[in-house]
Amino acid sequence: MQHQAKQSYSGNDPLWRIERMAAENAVVMFSMSSCCMCHAVKRLFCGMGVNPTVYELDEDPRGKEIEKALMRLMGSSSPVVPAVFIGGKLVGSMDRVMASHINGSLVPLLKDAGALWL
Repeated sequence: MQHQAKQSYSGNDPLWRIERMAAENAVVMFSMSSCCMCHAVKRLFCGMGVNPTVYELDEDPRGKEIEKALMRLMGSSSPVVPAVFIGGKLVGSMDRVMASHINGSLVPLLKDAGALWL
């Protein structure tokens, strides 16, 4: 993730939770179930044969606090979903994922994370 400062987070700290959740699987996506951009990124991954772990923030009782932490993490004051992590590292929102796909850097990222075998 981009904030590599050595901090000790508590189990209730949303940044700690995001870090832990992002590290648990090769591809992790924070989403809103009704978000069309989130749906497009899910379809992209599924079309590539990648099965992302998706956390629907609108279905999580702590979703709002996770969303606020993602906004801080991504340096944004506007909604940040989808927020995609590959190999535990923040890739970004839909624009960054699609740009990586177009410029050819997404597949190597997915391979390095163990999410894609070609």
